[in-house]
Amino acid sequence: MTPGDQPLQIVGLGMATVDILARMREMPCWEHGTRLDDLTLDGGGPVGTAMVAAARLGARAGFIGTAGDDETAELKLRLFSKEGVDISRVVRRPIPEPQVILVCVNSACGERIFSGTGRTGTFPLEPEELDRAYITQAGYLHLDGFHLRAALQAAEWMHAAGKCVVLDAAKSDGNVADDFRELVRRSDIVISGAGFARAFSGRTDFTQAGLGVLEAGPRVFVETLGEDGCVTFSAEGWFHTPAFPVEVVDTTGAGDVFHGAYLVGLLHGWGLERTAQFASAVAAIKCMQMGGRRGIPTIEQVFRFLAQRRPDEWESLCH
Repeated sequence: MTPGDQPLQIVGLGMATVDILARMREMPCWEHGTRLDDLTLDGGGPVGTAMVAAARLGARAGFIGTAGDDETAELKLRLFSKEGVDISRVVRRPIPEPQVILVCVNSACGERIFSGTGRTGTFPLEPEELDRAYITQAGYLHLDGFHLRAALQAAEWMHAAGKCVVLDAAKSDGNVADDFRELVRRSDIVISGAGFARAFSGRTDFTQAGLGVLEAGPRVFVETLGEDGCVTFSAEGWFHTPAFPVEVVDTTGAGDVFHGAYLVGLLHGWGLERTAQFASAVAAIKCMQMGGRRGIPTIEQVFRFLAQRRPDEWESLCH
């Protein structure tokens, strides 16, 4: 429990970063620099951004991770606090903030490339640093595989408490490590980027690959495909959810925001199709602004967005 508050609905355990975002038409090189169309700071990280998205959409969310002891770390934590995300279980390390990422954004299409330092994964959380009661107060635990040993322990505690574990499996175009495979097996819902199902299952057929993830243990698997939307697999079958066309400025954090919104859909008790559509809308709205978190909408803004595009399904929620 958080002091004086209601129980958290979602707890996230994973990475949170400070992102330095540079939007440009061409990359600089050693021979010459480049003109920047925009330069900004924002919070980032898969679980960190998902928790901010969930909070902005109305959920009671908490974040567990690490932070350094310098001004950059203070900024990272302030970005959580101003959104109402509980950070009482963040563990401070006596080092400069290690999770700082340079994000270069292509002005033409909004795609981006990330560059971190060798310090990013240093001094991970260990299981003995976790607060079991704090984690299991929530109905949902969201993980990204960062702090892997701690994540495996937290997932075990959640299942012992009869709660739900949701995993951000990211993209993959290669092998999936054995430890991460174990985390997939301990998750109830897995949401990945493009390529994960084939890499995890070893199957080339997309549908069979998605079913292969379910065979490992999760009851729901969602693979997000950028502008091609997402595909959801469950025991009832599979379905495709198209993306919402918008004028894209920056795709940074789109998947992370999708995950936070998906958790909010689960909290509302919506079915898988409505939840996927809601999460797709939130991610689309985010992409119209620079940074992983700046463009995250409120739930009222999402309902208005959906009511304009899917009035038969969503208009009643605007009233």
